Amino acid sequence: MLSEQVYVHLRDAILRGEHAPGAALKPQDLARELGVSLAVVREALVRVVGEGLADRLPNRGFAVPAFSDRRWQEIAEARRTIEPVVLRMSVERGDLDWEARVRAAHHRLVRTPVYEQEESEYYGAEWSEAHRVFHRTLLEGCGNPVLLETFDRLWTASELARRLSARRTPGRDHLGEHRELERAALDRDADAAAAALAGHLALTATGLTGGEPG
Repeated sequence: MLSEQVYVHLRDAILRGEHAPGAALKPQDLARELGVSLAVVREALVRVVGEGLADRLPNRGFAVPAFSDRRWQEIAEARRTIEPVVLRMSVERGDLDWEARVRAAHHRLVRTPVYEQEESEYYGAEWSEAHRVFHRTLLEGCGNPVLLETFDRLWTASELARRLSARRTPGRDHLGEHRELERAALDRDADAAAAALAGHLALTATGLTGGEPG
């Protein structure tokens, strides 16, 4: 379906940084560039807005959210409040099958290249998916589908913020942070796991409030 293709193209372009934070997304220009109708582009943009990857501005069309957008800090605050609590539950309730899945998810994450080969400034799609699976697997031991649905919503809402943060903290030790999360979880140290996750999430938020990306 043409609208689906245009939606995927726009979504990926925003996440790769082809449209800078705060940049206008002009339907007429996009339609001309992609060789499709204005209606198809508008339909795709509405879907992108629904995922939190763009804003619909009154009388001004569409735009990529800015670095200064307060929503990123609000989402980060929500994640820092909820996810460490859920991880604590997961550590306390998770069974041996959960332990095996955490270990497997971490192994996949470690073995997956972080950045796109041709654009080392941006997270690769495979790594991003491995990253999501690792974090979700850590929480799945809680056994509460409502809490996991909340995680899913917050994760999707924070995807662009995560990409923007990566551009501002290129030297971040992802391997060390994720290794500590796995270790604390599998050691059944709920306090250490919750603290490690809170710190991990705080670094992403800090990346959004620092200096301009280099």
